[in-house]
Amino acid sequence: MSRLRLLRRSSSSTTLIPLLRLLRRCSTSTSTSPPSRSWSPRDAFVAAIERVRARTLSPEDAHHLFDNLLGQATPVPVRTLNGFFAVLARATSSAACIRDGPALAVALFNRVCQEEAGPRVATPTVHTYGILMDCCCRARRPDLGLALFGRFLGTGLRTNEIVATTFLKCLCCAKRTEEVVKVLLHRMPELGCVPNAISYSIVLKSLCENSMSQQALDLLQMVGKEGGCLRDVVAYNTIIHGFFKECGIDKACHLFHEMMRQGVVPTVVTYNTVIDALCKAGEMDKAELVFQRMARNGAQPNKVTCNGSKFSSLTDGYCSVGKMDKTFKLLDAMVSVGIEPDAVTYSALLDGYFKNGRIDDGLTLFREMSCKGVKPTTVTYGIILDGLYRAGRTAAAKKMFDQMIKSGITVTVSIYTTPSFPVYKAYFNFFVFPI
Repeated sequence: MSRLRLLRRSSSSTTLIPLLRLLRRCSTSTSTSPPSRSWSPRDAFVAAIERVRARTLSPEDAHHLFDNLLGQATPVPVRTLNGFFAVLARATSSAACIRDGPALAVALFNRVCQEEAGPRVATPTVHTYGILMDCCCRARRPDLGLALFGRFLGTGLRTNEIVATTFLKCLCCAKRTEEVVKVLLHRMPELGCVPNAISYSIVLKSLCENSMSQQALDLLQMVGKEGGCLRDVVAYNTIIHGFFKECGIDKACHLFHEMMRQGVVPTVVTYNTVIDALCKAGEMDKAELVFQRMARNGAQPNKVTCNGSKFSSLTDGYCSVGKMDKTFKLLDAMVSVGIEPDAVTYSALLDGYFKNGRIDDGLTLFREMSCKGVKPTTVTYGIILDGLYRAGRTAAAKKMFDQMIKSGITVTVSIYTTPSFPVYKAYFNFFVFPI
């Protein structure tokens, strides 16, 4: 009664309704009375799943749902429960109400596993544990995933390949790389699970990401000698990329040729990885040989192969060493297979032209770019402005800057801080003394 009297004294009608709702919510959440007979666990969980996806379900709402679940006699189907846990565990910090979906899912799961849950909740299956472990791993909460696996082992349920593989993912995500190799080779067989290609690929990727590509190669060769199923192109691609990342160019190239001797056919991803790394290292002759082999073997080049950027591909590589003629031959090959050059490709070509003093050729290419409907980017204009100023063509640079502004391109800090285009010159030339 005291609460109602307090409400009557409130002079603002706008605050009355929220307070009534709060009291109603408090009374329902603290009530120990069971839900109505018409309450359907399945329908309630389906509605809760939609609210999680709509980002309107709060942790309090989720716990209230389980209050109702544990206070009624109708058991909830385990598949429905698994679906709710899967959606909830995917909720990240970007959600409006739920800040830590995996932690909330584990907390609710712990309530299900308590003895007082009884027959009102179906016994969690191996799939329940697999779903939660996988979601925790993908949400970068391997600690929760590993704790779930420890609980799973205590249930006496039979371990399957999915749970064992997810356990490997959690170890890798937790950076326990050396331990994950032991689990792969020894613990998994003890649990009755034979490691498969997916299991090995997870471990190989973890080793390479932690600069242990040589250990990954040793594992690959060991499994191959034992007649394992690991000698596939994905495994080779992972280790080749790892060696290149560790600047082991010779080892990567040797493994590239070794995989072909073993009868493993390289994919476009393989060729792109090798070509990209060789271009970065300035080994354009070797990159060209790999590209020619790629064409002979029938692997179709794609945009990653042909389009240049700061970090990769033949286009940028040829331009960086001034081999513009070979660059345009590559472009002709691109067009012949249906790959049109984009703004990244044109920017690389323009950079090559301006760095090699071919200013007029660069401006002609820029006009061709516009005629073909390829919209220049801030990077494109930055390359042209820098090249024009270095060549002493200040008036042309002013006109290009004005064209950039009129086209709606955002002027970034990189435009004003190019070596030959300092801020003070930009300010005086374009604003104090306009064209």
